[in-house]
Amino acid sequence: MGTIKKGILGGFSGKVGTVVGATWKGIAYMRSLPQKVKNPRTEPQMMQRTKFAVTLNFLKPLNGLLRTGWKQYAHRQSPINAAMSYTIANAITGTYPDYAIDPSKVLISRGSLTPAANASATTSAGGSIIFNWDDNSGSSAAKQTDRALLVVVNPDKSEAVFDTAGATRSETTLSVNLPADWVGETVEAYIGFISEDGREVANSVYLGNIVII
Repeated sequence: MGTIKKGILGGFSGKVGTVVGATWKGIAYMRSLPQKVKNPRTEPQMMQRTKFAVTLNFLKPLNGLLRTGWKQYAHRQSPINAAMSYTIANAITGTYPDYAIDPSKVLISRGSLTPAANASATTSAGGSIIFNWDDNSGSSAAKQTDRALLVVVNPDKSEAVFDTAGATRSETTLSVNLPADWVGETVEAYIGFISEDGREVANSVYLGNIVII
């Protein structure tokens, strides 16, 4: 029960109905009680939580890259949260509870810089992937000095290897070494670009799934 301290127009302490009264640094204030959720495990809530968990499992090993790749879309949220929101909205497949990520619809970087042209990724003996792309500098905002963002994701292991300052756009190729225990497993490859000054980022391009040899 609440207690009125200075008459009916004064502050009060305790609970009165759905209102709580208190004092902070001599200032009386009131706040409403939080509403109770009758059923915190409704099907729509569980569907959203499952989508979140599936997305987090795919993106978590990419946290260090997403801070760079999604910084242009970090408006009132972190780059990682921006990537999470996009992936949940665009890359979830299946029906509850059997959701999965469609790797071809994931963006590991997003921005207005000119993306890679005619890019490819192929496996090489010894557990590495060779990335190739065309030098399309001069096309729109693309410059020879743009740096490649190269990404290889191993969803089964929830691991990733990436390079945030790879070869330049004009160099057109780079080999990325992978962990020895990835041999024989299927990975997903992506390429993006970042400007030399780090201010501009390109939408990533999905290069397909590859079995490591």
